[in-house]
Amino acid sequence: MSFTAVTSNLWNGFQTTLLLFALTLLFSLPFGLLISFGSMSKIKLLRFLTKIIVWIVRGTPLMLQVFIVFYVPGLVFNAPIATRFNAAVIAFSFNYACYFSEIYRGGIESISRSQYEAGQVLGMTKSQIFFRIVLLQVIKRILAPMSNEVITLVKDTALARVIMVVEILKEAENLTAIGLVWPLFYTGVFYLAFIGILTLVFGYTEKRLGYFV
Repeated sequence: MSFTAVTSNLWNGFQTTLLLFALTLLFSLPFGLLISFGSMSKIKLLRFLTKIIVWIVRGTPLMLQVFIVFYVPGLVFNAPIATRFNAAVIAFSFNYACYFSEIYRGGIESISRSQYEAGQVLGMTKSQIFFRIVLLQVIKRILAPMSNEVITLVKDTALARVIMVVEILKEAENLTAIGLVWPLFYTGVFYLAFIGILTLVFGYTEKRLGYFV
């Protein structure tokens, strides 16, 4: 198989990787914020349950969670997930939402109480204070740990192959069946290029938010 044909096959797999990455971020970023609110809730039961769920998700392998989401509904409830890709999206989104929630929580709790009090003095509601005063400062403070998690997500998408989602690494593994080993190493070029782009984007964003101290 020619270099061009291998590149084309890997690119097809990488498109699945990118789609899984994008959908995971789309769902996990806002869901993680909701989970962080639960972990900071004044309702003790909600706070306790949220922290237990986060502890379980963060304490077990993502691969195991992918297996659970894909196999358990069919085995227990006789209602399997529609597709393997959907199962991967659900498992990845929930896993990363729990990780993001802890980052959000740390960022929100790092904001001085005086910021909230200043907003109240100006007659702002709690939601206005959060979205107009607190949120941008939180984004600045959590950008570095969030960027690390996002970059980790790019590489973690390879775990979707355990339920036969044909992302780039699975595509490369399929090529080994016909005696081609080098495409496995060639996948690194795709990962490095994409992570390089993300690094530049995060660096630019961090500079743009540099006016926050």
